[in-house]
Amino acid sequence: MLTAVAVLCVILAVWLAIAAFLMVRLGLNLHQAMLYVPLKVFFRIRDVPIRQAREAEPPVIYAIWHRSRLEPALMLSLLPSDTLHILDEESARSLWLDPWRALARTIAFNAHHVFVSRRLVRRLKGRGRLAVYLPDDEAPDPKAFRLFRAIARIATNAEARIVPIHVEGAERSPFSLTRAMRRRLAPRFNITALEPLTIAQMVALAGAEKPLGANAFFDRMLAVRRQDTPREQAHEPA
Repeated sequence: MLTAVAVLCVILAVWLAIAAFLMVRLGLNLHQAMLYVPLKVFFRIRDVPIRQAREAEPPVIYAIWHRSRLEPALMLSLLPSDTLHILDEESARSLWLDPWRALARTIAFNAHHVFVSRRLVRRLKGRGRLAVYLPDDEAPDPKAFRLFRAIARIATNAEARIVPIHVEGAERSPFSLTRAMRRRLAPRFNITALEPLTIAQMVALAGAEKPLGANAFFDRMLAVRRQDTPREQAHEPA
């Protein structure tokens, strides 16, 4: 009995020590850090870019590729606690996500919430932060692409910057939403984030062609994924 108690005390002490380190290193609060620790340890997450993402001045929209069921838990643990997370209906209902959903305010993804954008624009104009989760598709159909158009419109109306985020490796975990990928028990995760840009800045980066805002935003989201491509291919099992 005493041995079991001693082991539990050691585990708790190590857990707290790691959480304290993450609080200092990434700027998390204690609640976030405690829930992030098991994910960090199990998936050996490289998370340095998230510090810069957290420091983005509001109004800001965090746009996250949703390639597994873990991205909401990760982002609720890592993004500022005043961020409003717009979750898909499954994530909004999942019982196992309850501890993470308690970290920040969340609303369920609903076409009426996203496309009737005045509420979200008002929140952003009040120096707010949003996190949106984009379905994993490099060639979305017209219906799915409406989400990119809606986010681009909200960002433009609120004069908000967008931070693209990608969790490389999540698509190979047992929690993957990508059917074509082979699963591994604990692939290493690598979080990539690009610098915050407005839609106008994304359009300007495109050069002479000057695409529509939604197209420029979509290209920017592809860019954050392609930063991980060499590693992704290198880790793919033979």
